[in-house]
Amino acid sequence: MKKTTTHLFLLLLLCAAAAAAASSSSERLPVSPHGGLTDAEATYIKQRQLLYYRDEFGDRGEHVAVDPSLAFENPRIRSAYVALQAWKQAILSDPKNCTADWVGSDVCGYTGVFCARAPDDRKIRTVAGVDLNHCDIAGYLPEELGLLADLALFHINSNRICGTVPHKFDRLKLLFELDLSNNRFAGKFPAVVLRLPSLKFLDLRFNEFEGTVPKELFDKDLDAVFINDNRFRFELPDNFGNSPVSVIVLANNKFHGCVPSSLVNMSNLNEIIFMNNGLRSCLPTEIGRLKNVTVWWARCRKGSAGW
Repeated sequence: MKKTTTHLFLLLLLCAAAAAAASSSSERLPVSPHGGLTDAEATYIKQRQLLYYRDEFGDRGEHVAVDPSLAFENPRIRSAYVALQAWKQAILSDPKNCTADWVGSDVCGYTGVFCARAPDDRKIRTVAGVDLNHCDIAGYLPEELGLLADLALFHINSNRICGTVPHKFDRLKLLFELDLSNNRFAGKFPAVVLRLPSLKFLDLRFNEFEGTVPKELFDKDLDAVFINDNRFRFELPDNFGNSPVSVIVLANNKFHGCVPSSLVNMSNLNEIIFMNNGLRSCLPTEIGRLKNVTVWWARCRKGSAGW
């Protein structure tokens, strides 16, 4: 009990500090309407996201009020409305007006939102995909996005999204493709992706994730993994070769050690890119058994003995 109380006390202090910083920043730090974020702007957005943390599970929310005069075709569309309106509130800059038409109960008509028949009930429609690539949006992802329970595709590459990946993404049991590339996500590897049972395509490249990559990633039934151009620092685990991927890109991180001998078990592998890491040039002798590989790139980082 004492440990929980201490944890909550520290969390309240952290939120209070973030609130003070965000409050003062809101007066003097408007987010740029276009182009890359400054470090100060990215920090401000992360602080805004932190304000919505309620407990150690990251339960934050935007408290969307639903106009009682709105009519929804089914409860899932209503839930999608709450999720998308919460996200709209968490967007601080939308210079291309990608979400300008996110108004009203017809969420299937919103820009970048795609609906389809629900897989478990063909009589109703549900939100099946979100694609806001190249919108230059600045903001963060609220927990309410976990309400999009039938989502199969979530693409938001080339925006200015900061902060972390919502914990409640683990409710997206049908999510097949997740593309968060070329944003300003930060912190540890988003372990929530390991709890997505249908995921096949994972793209986290060109962000600011750091630390280790959980070895469980390589036991997951994925087809493509892109985690290049982050700040990951770890040694490739022995189970690396368990991965069934056809494409994996690890370039421009800070991996070290040797390539594990289990690599030769990757029978589906077509492309693998190691370049610009700290890996030593020690390869398993059985590497010739990788008959399907068409791209192998392991160029050395300048001034380094590894690749």
